Amino acid sequence: MKKPSNTLTPWGQSYRIAFFSLYGATLLAALVWLFSSFHQVSPDSQAVVFRFGQPLAVEHSGMLFAWPKPIDRIEVIPGADRILQHDVKPLQRSEQLKLLSGAQLYSDAGTGAGYLLTGDAGVVQLNMQVFYRIDSPLRYVLQRPHIDALIDRLAQRAATLVCAGRDLDTVLVARPETMQNDSHAAQARSKLRGDLKQMLDQDLARLKGSENDPGIVIERVDIASSLPDNAVAAFNSVLTASQQAEQRVAQAQNEATRLQQKSQQEADRILQQAQAGRSEMHAKAEVATQSILKLAQARAEGSEADILQRLWRERVSTVLSSAGQVIAVNPQDSSNLILTGPASQADTSSSSLQFFGGIP
Repeated sequence: MKKPSNTLTPWGQSYRIAFFSLYGATLLAALVWLFSSFHQVSPDSQAVVFRFGQPLAVEHSGMLFAWPKPIDRIEVIPGADRILQHDVKPLQRSEQLKLLSGAQLYSDAGTGAGYLLTGDAGVVQLNMQVFYRIDSPLRYVLQRPHIDALIDRLAQRAATLVCAGRDLDTVLVARPETMQNDSHAAQARSKLRGDLKQMLDQDLARLKGSENDPGIVIERVDIASSLPDNAVAAFNSVLTASQQAEQRVAQAQNEATRLQQKSQQEADRILQQAQAGRSEMHAKAEVATQSILKLAQARAEGSEADILQRLWRERVSTVLSSAGQVIAVNPQDSSNLILTGPASQADTSSSSLQFFGGIP
């Protein structure tokens, strides 16, 4: 009797190959699915585990096991000690101009884009960077798509209020020629960053515990303030004019000081000459009045006759030497005495003196 053959038909072979292929693929998928449950969390990151869409736990650095999707879902976020940076772009003029249409760019719609009004009616451009860290990972993951927009709105509000309460020189050094190393103004500008951070902290504190809590903490705020291009050119012109005015004032002061010194020297010279002339004239006056003083003293003592005779004899020779001819007339008779001077003087001088009185 002949044994039945074990040879499969073509259809049987096809079924067998398909079975083993499906079995191998299933086994491989199971292995891949199993190994995909292990996740490596880096030291500067942390992971939030969601199970069926609900937050389950927060895991830190290391190896993490979680069921693959759709059972568990892993959200890897920065660690609690990692500082994140966000640039507040809505405060930038270029970003605000992008929101305008082509027709609006040629109108007044974009005139005030990117400018903040200060308390002294000035305008300033303020570029702000906010540095923060994650305080509540679960809250951060839930609000992650909206955190950047939230920081932008809060930063715009804080910048508007803080700049409106300060003058232009407190926000930035617009007029350095007026500062004169004013430490108080430097402290005020440094306090500006602290006020911005404090206002952001207050706004986040009001959101704390609510559904809109972003779960972040502000670490610091950096700002870079600037002026519009036209204002910069105007301030540069004013600064140049002020410097030129100060230079001319300094030159005028130097010239005035030089003229004052020269005038003072001339005044001192004239005063010295006057004092010397006064002393000389005083000495001459004393010599000239010495005889009169002696005569007055003698008259007061009753001995003026002798002094008069002596003075006559002292002075008559000088008088006679200067005269060309002297005629002396005696009042008691009609005789005359004519005294002729030296020949040289008689020839050169035609003047004569006549004395009517007694001849001594």
